[in-house]
Amino acid sequence: KMSSFRKALKSNQRDHKERSQPGFRKHLGLLEKKKDYKLRADDYHRKQKTLNALRKKAMCKNPDEFYFKMVHSQLQDGVHVIKDKQEEMTEEQKKIMRTQDIRYVEMKRVAEAKKIERLKSELHLLDADGKQNKHTFFVDTKKEVEDFDLATHLNTVPELVERAYNRPTLDTLVNKRVLGAVAPQKVKRLAKKRRRQYDELCQRIDREKKMFVITQKIQTRKDLQDKNKKVKVQKETTSAPAVYKFEAKRKR
Repeated sequence: KMSSFRKALKSNQRDHKERSQPGFRKHLGLLEKKKDYKLRADDYHRKQKTLNALRKKAMCKNPDEFYFKMVHSQLQDGVHVIKDKQEEMTEEQKKIMRTQDIRYVEMKRVAEAKKIERLKSELHLLDADGKQNKHTFFVDTKKEVEDFDLATHLNTVPELVERAYNRPTLDTLVNKRVLGAVAPQKVKRLAKKRRRQYDELCQRIDREKKMFVITQKIQTRKDLQDKNKKVKVQKETTSAPAVYKFEAKRKR
């Protein structure tokens, strides 16, 4: 028994050495052993199975079947291209939402709204966006329409007809000193100042809208912390928050 055990000991056995690549075949690289062949064969069969599965899937595919990638891709020159996702939030909005509280943002928005109202009251929106109010005159006969003269009807000079505001009459021009007649440079200065005020008004309106959107987004995130069940109705965009529909909860 001891002799058979001694023969079975690994320490007494000679190390098995695999055959190496012969010298005249070294230019072919390492000699492939069975373990290398096994890895190569398994990789080959795995790829063949994948190709066969894809081939079968393509053969059995229903061309009228709907899949969600249809919504997010379009065909351009015979190639499917994935549409660019619309940004849900600008970098400026992300920065403000991370650093500022909803109360601070709302306070700044209210301050902007008050400044907007003050500017509107000062400017009266005389020629905002290049749009002027229309003034319609009614006459009784077609002859009066043909002979109608706007400057005569408004009792002013033809040069001032296009002005929708500060249009003096002939009596005022004759009897009083008009700013435009006395100092044309001052009139240009006032017009330039008015344009600057309109630019400021547009910027403040845009800023107030952005702050209002940020306030809504922060409030939406606070509402989502509630454990009530919710369903997303509308995705978030750069100009509007996401809309969720919450499950009605009975109050005691």
